[in-house]
Amino acid sequence: MFSHVMVGSNDLTRSKAFYDALFAALGGRPGMQDDKGRILYMHGGALFMVSTPIDGQPACHANGGTIGFAVTGPEQAQAWHAAGVANGGTAIEDAPGVRTTPFGPLYLAYLRDPDGNKLCGAYRVPA
Repeated sequence: MFSHVMVGSNDLTRSKAFYDALFAALGGRPGMQDDKGRILYMHGGALFMVSTPIDGQPACHANGGTIGFAVTGPEQAQAWHAAGVANGGTAIEDAPGVRTTPFGPLYLAYLRDPDGNKLCGAYRVPA
């Protein structure tokens, strides 16, 4: 359904350190910067990018928005969450763990990146 996700940042160096660590926990490679300075991550057929806003205004998070990253299980969710917190992210909501949802049990871990974007590591627990 989606081709890519891009978030804004006010400090690309800080964001690159944060997302490099976050994606390393998922088995991804460090981000590459294009000729416009945007940071690009390609993993598992998906594209995630970080950029300073092209309108010249400060970057801000989407209140009510969440970007979900697929993880392979609780252990990878914990590693993803720990990497984020260790690299400038903030743990939010409940501690990582199983949540009961209308779609069945999910193992979820929530963070805010250094610019305030809400992220979720998500694993669908087998029935």
